[in-house]
Amino acid sequence: MTASALDPITFLGCRFNAIDTADLLNLVFRSPPRQDRTCRTIVTINVAILVMSRSDERLAAAIDKADLVVADGTPLVWASRWLSSGLPERITGIDLMQLILEHGSVHGLRVFLLGTTQERLEVLQQRIRDDYPGVSIVGARNGYFRSEENPAIVREIQASRPDILFIGMPSPAKEIWSEEHRNNLFVPLVLGVGGAFDVIAGFVPRAPKLLQKLGFEWAWRLAHEPRRLFKRYLVTNSFYIALLFRELLMKTIGTRRGVGTEDWR
Repeated sequence: MTASALDPITFLGCRFNAIDTADLLNLVFRSPPRQDRTCRTIVTINVAILVMSRSDERLAAAIDKADLVVADGTPLVWASRWLSSGLPERITGIDLMQLILEHGSVHGLRVFLLGTTQERLEVLQQRIRDDYPGVSIVGARNGYFRSEENPAIVREIQASRPDILFIGMPSPAKEIWSEEHRNNLFVPLVLGVGGAFDVIAGFVPRAPKLLQKLGFEWAWRLAHEPRRLFKRYLVTNSFYIALLFRELLMKTIGTRRGVGTEDWR
């Protein structure tokens, strides 16, 4: 991997790393993860998370402190090419989790699963055992717990000594939780994957490939969970469109006047 793949680019007020999936997997598996217990975090950002970070200081700080930030959304990849040097591709939490499990099955990867309901978590564990037999699930905990339970959960993760901690909780909980506890986990890699647990376990259908490619996976999710997602998508998508329009306008004006958009901030 080239050094430039890890160099950040910034657009829409957020930092991203211009890295593709192949390079990211090489980075994860370039040496046996268990040899280094320094905790590193990967954050995947979609439009909703980007918009939330504009008003949530703890989420914004967690993103800023993450070791790698990748775009989990085709609209963000498009925006990066309009406003900056561009991201090579979309990297979703679910795709990344499945690829890590696939490669990890060869490497004897040890994983801890944190998130979703107890029922779905048990199904997920069986799916992983069936589909990725070389992966060892060294611990699992559902995502419904009180803040006073955090020390016990951290100790449980420490004792299990996983190579990777997958967090299947919603945003901003997963980003904030991983950043607040990373220094006490002693896990080489923490990856927040949101609803990937429910998809891999078979409880939530994934959008068809065509809709994913066209950037309409959010519409698929909305169609399946309209009550839960309608207000969220209405607010976040509207804010994102306004933010993107503003940035494009400033870029156009700045180019005509011979100044950069940073001069307008």
